[in-house]
Amino acid sequence: MASQFDVTGKRILVMGAARSGMAAARLLAGRGALVTLNDIKPVQELSAALESLDGVPVELRLGEGPDKLLPESDLVVVSPGIPLNQAFLDQCAALSVPIIGELALAASLTDLPILAVTGTNGKTTTVSLLGEMFMQAGRVVHVAGNVGYPLSAAVLTAGPEDVLVAEVSSFQLETAPHFHPRAAAVLNITPDHLNRHGSMENYIALKARIFENQMPADLAVLNLDDPLTRFMADGVQAQLAYFTVEQEVEAGAMLRGDELILRRDGQERVISHIRDLKLSGAHNVQNALAALIMADFMGVPPQVSAYGLKVFQGVEHRIEFVRELGGVTYYNDSKGTNPDATITAFKAMRAPTVVILGGYDKKTSFAQMALMARTNPYIKKAVLTGQTAGQIASALEEAGFTAYRHAGNLEEAVNLAESLAESGGNVLFSPACASFDQFKDYEERGRIFKQLVMSLGVPGG
Repeated sequence: MASQFDVTGKRILVMGAARSGMAAARLLAGRGALVTLNDIKPVQELSAALESLDGVPVELRLGEGPDKLLPESDLVVVSPGIPLNQAFLDQCAALSVPIIGELALAASLTDLPILAVTGTNGKTTTVSLLGEMFMQAGRVVHVAGNVGYPLSAAVLTAGPEDVLVAEVSSFQLETAPHFHPRAAAVLNITPDHLNRHGSMENYIALKARIFENQMPADLAVLNLDDPLTRFMADGVQAQLAYFTVEQEVEAGAMLRGDELILRRDGQERVISHIRDLKLSGAHNVQNALAALIMADFMGVPPQVSAYGLKVFQGVEHRIEFVRELGGVTYYNDSKGTNPDATITAFKAMRAPTVVILGGYDKKTSFAQMALMARTNPYIKKAVLTGQTAGQIASALEEAGFTAYRHAGNLEEAVNLAESLAESGGNVLFSPACASFDQFKDYEERGRIFKQLVMSLGVPGG
């Protein structure tokens, strides 16, 4: 894939001085653009982050909005965390200034193949698995995008034979009209981010955009067991492959008994077995199958992919073992930022569990999660905290689950969960919500949870 445009000498406004904005500014400056970095936060709040721009020719316009800068710009690059309100879009349209997202910008400035994964849940695990498979095959791979390492940073440092694997969010797809991955997968679709996207229809359409610019030589991977992803096949121009844990498939990957099987060109191969995976849960089998398809398409030998599956330990903040204390096992699932992800974590529990729930309100329903809490024999008690605690309490009450308590903050929630847990059981931190009511992101939230857990039982801790 060839780079789509030359930015040399163009006046480009980068909005947002977080990780992706900083990386975009460095990449653009390195390609000869005249870069202005803008953020409404003052320089005092950004001084540490700005160190990454030392020696880079970037004009800083901090502590102000973009209004005065737009008329002077040939292109606007937005970070995914910046909502695209209508007034801003109208202003850019009136000035004929195009808008592109950081991920789409990076993709347009490289000719390396990009493997892109989106979906409501499982993205980070799947791209991390792909990274492991390529690494075991001796390839230099950059796992980037929505994992916290911007694709712009990967493009800036990648060599000519490297591979780019990108986790892609709906926020990033909003501003990626020309994004063209060599292989792309949609893992699943459940309600999420409706506070930003407005409706489920908009959310689904954004996810499907990942296939929009693919050609017949490319690969599109879909979950055959999920009707919302299965029907995305309509209109896809790329080669189609499916993964499934419930059915047989002609082209793609499937689970038959304990066997993970690849099938292509009428031939099938047993690649691995469930018992060989360190990851537990049906959702991780699906993630493994999707990764197998994409790695196979890119020429990773099956035996190498199998070894990658065998040694892969999992992803931080996703049903991550933290410690055992007093016979109680603590799990950090801070990446459970929506109810469906938390339902998945519920299903992974195999001992009496106290779950800590609550966070930032994304306007999603907690009804199904509450019903799962009542019907799952391992979910015994819940501790509720954060902005959505009241909403979750109402959903639990309506489902008939009354074994819940409230906590004022995460520290109080951890201490309360410790007192409620029984020996031989679990404490699961899976908020079912975003983190922005109290934390910068789910990573910070997860790290603080782990610190709090590690301080349990420590005098003065």
